[in-house]
Amino acid sequence: METQLPTLVIVGRPNVGKSTLFNRVLGEQQAIVEDRPGVTRDRKELEAEWLGVPFRVIDTGGWMPRGSDLDDKVSRQVEAAVQEADLVLFVVDASVGILEEDEAVANWLRRGDHEVIVVANKADNNQREEQLWQFLSLGLGEAIPVSALHGRRAGDLLDVVLERFGDKAVANEPTEGAWTGDVEIEAPDAPRVAIVGRPNVGKSTLFNRLVGEDRSVVHDMAGTTRDAIDTIVETEDGPIVFVDTAGMRRRSRIDDSAEYYSMVRALRAIDDADVALLVIDATEGVTGQDQRLAERVDASGCPIVVLLNKWELIDDPDHRIEIEAGVKRKLAFLGDVPVLKISALTGKNVHKLRPRLQEAITQYHRRVPTKDVNKVIADAQQQSPAGGGAKVLFAVQGATDPPTFTLFVNRELPQHHVRYLERRIREEFEFGSTPIKLRIRKKSD
Repeated sequence: METQLPTLVIVGRPNVGKSTLFNRVLGEQQAIVEDRPGVTRDRKELEAEWLGVPFRVIDTGGWMPRGSDLDDKVSRQVEAAVQEADLVLFVVDASVGILEEDEAVANWLRRGDHEVIVVANKADNNQREEQLWQFLSLGLGEAIPVSALHGRRAGDLLDVVLERFGDKAVANEPTEGAWTGDVEIEAPDAPRVAIVGRPNVGKSTLFNRLVGEDRSVVHDMAGTTRDAIDTIVETEDGPIVFVDTAGMRRRSRIDDSAEYYSMVRALRAIDDADVALLVIDATEGVTGQDQRLAERVDASGCPIVVLLNKWELIDDPDHRIEIEAGVKRKLAFLGDVPVLKISALTGKNVHKLRPRLQEAITQYHRRVPTKDVNKVIADAQQQSPAGGGAKVLFAVQGATDPPTFTLFVNRELPQHHVRYLERRIREEFEFGSTPIKLRIRKKSD
């Protein structure tokens, strides 16, 4: 039976360097880091390893229970993470000392029964280390000095972490795969489904509905999700990795570096995805930004399922017809993509997404035997020759994800004939709305 990995959770008030410490523990840049509060809002979980001992590490947002409505939601995310922790790292800022918010976090942690290590981050020099006595007043023991940014004493901290894990710290052989969400991905080939869209169209609400728990912070303020959040979900069709991404705006409207890097990660999530769910606010219809985003997803080559979210808010039948017509007109370049009218908030029609996803994933990975490809090409050319003596001599599917076919020709084919062959391939092998690529290669003399 597989041993449950011990869990380390990093908590503290905003802007003490929690995400920097998270990246330091992992040994790579995973969380977005910026020197101002509020950048991290969702829980992010990955697997780390120290001295051959694997463990889960969870980065959280700043705990501020008496803040705004968004702060309260972030704080509940932090509290949920601590509930499953074996060990809590309470991060404070050695450069400024104890603030009122630090005392509030300490009071909350003392009321629980979790083991806590106080980590004095930004202890970049001996002078700051000598001032650590002040953190004893938090009532959680001596603080361990660390500079997460420069790596100072990070190894000493991890040694203490393993010691506190006790019998749960079991050295294993290096594990394959990675942690995405709250379970280990044992199937590295699990399809990835990226949830994309403009800010504030309901992506995180849909993500939480699909995952089955409040995993991402949902709030009616644009730009809440700062990072790409992955969670693997066991479905009737096998495991699927759902990726919640930050809302993407036009580059000219991105006014801070955290939002810029959020966009970069969202674009990376699209490029790595097997299917993209393009979420559109049905109350607004398809906007110019929705069109540009759809073009970007289409260029990545992965299948698209369009979701008209907040459909329950549209009561007028004529308005509904107008919105559906606008989708067909403004997203015509996507071809015959599936369009589902859903409510992520109530769950209405979300169940219809699973068969659509499975169909798109199957088509995306489909490989066609070479003899069948050439038979379809030969029949198509016999029924409608290219003209001018141009023809396909041989065809082969060279790749999947998306399905890519290479056509070896004796001379250049007219573009209308290439589109004709693409349509015949799509119809004969039932690729549906999945993008396919045709590469034309002229046979050498």
